[in-house]
Amino acid sequence: MADIPALLAALDVFAQAPDKTSLDKANNWLQEFQHSPEAWTTCNVLLLSQDAPPAAKVFAAQTFRAKVTYDLAQVAPANLPALRDTLLTALEAYSSGPRNIIVQLSLALAGLAMQFPAWDNAVDTMISKFGSNPSTVPTLLQFLTLLPEEMHTNNKIPLTDDDWSDRMSVLLANNVKKVLDLLTVYIQASGVTTDIQNQVFACLSSWIISGQVNLADMTTSPLLGFAFEALSSEQLFDAVVELICDIIHETQEIDDNMALIELVVPRVIALKPLLTKDRENPDKIRGYARIFAEAGETYRMLIVRHPETFYPIVEAIAECSAYPDLDIVPITFQFWDRLAQVIGKKSSVPPIFTQAYRSVMGVIIKHLQFPPDATPLTGQEAEDFRSFRHVMGDTLKDCCDVLETESCLLTTYEMIASALSRSQDTISWQEIEAPLFALRSMGAVIDTKDDTAVPKILQLIPQLPLHPRVRYAALLIVSRYTEWINMHPDYIQMQLQYISAGFEDTDLEVCAAAGQALKYLCQDCKQHLVEVLPTLHTFLNSVGSKLVQDDRRQIYEAIAHVISAMPMEKAAESLKSFSLDILTLIHSIASKPDLATKEELKAVSDGLENLESMLYVVGAFGEDLPAACQNTCQEAWSIFQAFLSKYGSDPELAERTTRVLRYGLSFFDRAVLSVAASVVASMSMGFEATGIASYLWIGGKLIERFGDEEGELHSAFAELFQSASSKMTNLLQMQPVGTLSDVLEDYIKLSSQTLRQIPDIYFNTSLFPLGFQAACAALTIVHSDVVYSALELFQEIFNHQCLDPLTPNPPNYITFANAIHSVMETQGANFVGCLLMGLVGDFPPESDSLVISLFRIVATTWPTQMLSWLPDVLQRMPTATVSASAKQKFLTEVTAAIAESRFDQVRYGVMTFHRESRKLRDRRRAGVLGR
Repeated sequence: MADIPALLAALDVFAQAPDKTSLDKANNWLQEFQHSPEAWTTCNVLLLSQDAPPAAKVFAAQTFRAKVTYDLAQVAPANLPALRDTLLTALEAYSSGPRNIIVQLSLALAGLAMQFPAWDNAVDTMISKFGSNPSTVPTLLQFLTLLPEEMHTNNKIPLTDDDWSDRMSVLLANNVKKVLDLLTVYIQASGVTTDIQNQVFACLSSWIISGQVNLADMTTSPLLGFAFEALSSEQLFDAVVELICDIIHETQEIDDNMALIELVVPRVIALKPLLTKDRENPDKIRGYARIFAEAGETYRMLIVRHPETFYPIVEAIAECSAYPDLDIVPITFQFWDRLAQVIGKKSSVPPIFTQAYRSVMGVIIKHLQFPPDATPLTGQEAEDFRSFRHVMGDTLKDCCDVLETESCLLTTYEMIASALSRSQDTISWQEIEAPLFALRSMGAVIDTKDDTAVPKILQLIPQLPLHPRVRYAALLIVSRYTEWINMHPDYIQMQLQYISAGFEDTDLEVCAAAGQALKYLCQDCKQHLVEVLPTLHTFLNSVGSKLVQDDRRQIYEAIAHVISAMPMEKAAESLKSFSLDILTLIHSIASKPDLATKEELKAVSDGLENLESMLYVVGAFGEDLPAACQNTCQEAWSIFQAFLSKYGSDPELAERTTRVLRYGLSFFDRAVLSVAASVVASMSMGFEATGIASYLWIGGKLIERFGDEEGELHSAFAELFQSASSKMTNLLQMQPVGTLSDVLEDYIKLSSQTLRQIPDIYFNTSLFPLGFQAACAALTIVHSDVVYSALELFQEIFNHQCLDPLTPNPPNYITFANAIHSVMETQGANFVGCLLMGLVGDFPPESDSLVISLFRIVATTWPTQMLSWLPDVLQRMPTATVSASAKQKFLTEVTAAIAESRFDQVRYGVMTFHRESRKLRDRRRAGVLGR
């Protein structure tokens, strides 16, 4: 038996919550204890002990549940009846509580019943033992509630699909009538308490959700009537709302369940007056809203076919949509969406549905209003409301589907026009802004050929009040309607003027909205704006310095869209004109004899971001550059080179500059060859001097594009990879590997490109060991992208054709193969250890197949070495990660597979090893003191 004092001491650590080291140590001890065979006996002693502290008893119950889930194989089949009796005895002892122990023991018994085929009368056993005594009935109901849930949700229990299906039939399907009859008896029993009734309703929900209940049986069961009657009880309300919703949901097969539907629907409709009666009780309204919405969604086809019977459900849902509590309103949204999908397929919409959606549209626009200025929303409330408005906007699109967009737009337009016609003193900005937001939401579904509603809306915009929130909403309408404006270019000038005025507003959000509107206007109407590009240039020079950077960047992006629509020669001239402003600034800062100020460097950083945005949008002109661009590659690089040599040690500036270089590579295409060697040399020196990952990133991009070039550029690539590998090695020696994820990721990508394009450089005998070691280090980082990149690199290494003895290879492939074999002799054990530790540790799940494939390749190519590496590798792996028995089993399987040259079996061994570790990991994730 385990040392109970040690167990109690470990649990005490959790109660005291000391330092992390002590917590980790206690957690590991408890995890190991839970997995041990003696835990069965020890936990039984704790549960039956009068002196054990409450936390120890809870832990013991949780351990029983965990061991039934993960470790039932530790119990011989002949001893399973004794284990069942042990759990039943413990459950009986705790039938009066505490509830968390009852839950854990019930889950353990449910898990045992799933895995113990000989126990084919588990439900009968529980009813016989706990069903007669009123004091133990709650324990029985708890078990019966959890049994279906456990069978449907606990995928950790090792059952085949066939076994699961068999147990589902034996434990659930064969006992449905028995359980329904039992619940009926309990709900009507003399002296039944509301606690028991709540349990009955929860249990019935669980069995209905399981799908095993024949809903026809509910038509003759008094339980349905009891459920609706219980809605009048405060204590039972939540449980029966859940149950009624579950019953309705399970009647989705309408034709098969019409008899039950005919009983449910009148009862649901009869709840409608309660929306008025209980209007001051939001909790009640929320419950009614859930029932009506569930009925509406489930019976939407019946609502459309038989509105004379089912339309009261629609009216009730509309009432809930109009309720002022915005936590309740969204319960109804899915109904309006699904009903609109059904109605939208009909050739004509019945008037009652048209009226319903008109009413909903008006209600939603009312809900969109911000509170009065006297009671503004602040902090998280304001953020939540803004997010919720977008959700409501989706329901407005549903209204458009039913009522047609033009009609909805005109109705909303009339709301604004009507408000504007009143005295200014009586208009609040909220009643103007809300319909403007609605027009923006509905803009996603407007017809670009509309010539009635949209012109009125766009002509109305300049007449709106100058309140910042109104102007902000109106500018976002412009940004949403730009596709329509493109089809009606006469409206461009009016919108440009309104957008320009927005940039002059003192409210930063209005300026941001103006930037967004200009971007989309230029993007969608670019061919119509070519002639106004000089005006945009002047505008940028006049107001650009007054804007925050995000708004300024959006203007550059907008201008780039217009440039992209121009003929190539004119586009090149325009791009050069806008770029020259930025390059001149960078050149002046780089040429200053003194160091630039913080403000000057911020201006350069912003300029680089703007230039990046422009190059991204414009893309490339192709290999044949227009005349305006013939010399700009060399000129631009000379400016960047000087700037980097002076300020390239600043990570942000290096990042900004190299991002521009990245798009410059695409833009100038092969014209980059004239400066490529110089760029590579600068990247090499930059990384060696600073260790900033951006330099490696650009180096990798250059190798990807020009790796097959010979001469000076090939030499520059060799110098880059040598310098990068040496610097990477130094960084790994000087800094914790966890702080180098960005650098390692870009080094791995540089390595991959070097391997693919110029393998003679990658497999250099002095460099390859450094690169291999760095890639192994990358496997120890908890960062999915880095790990996956490293694994793909290793796959390319070990799948390289140089290792295939059956294929004629160039002479230098012998050198490559020798380099790989040499590295594996010295680093193979570490590599295998990294693979296995990652597999059972923090590697992303999508990398599992890569790891298994790599392990098989290594075992096939280096079988003798693998058998010499594995014992020590496995010994170093902590038992908290993988159990000693799983290690031994894995070693035995791999040894046998290699000895018999059955290398496919190596793969299966790794997969089994992984599954064993995952089981232990799942246990750890559940937590020592978890459910």
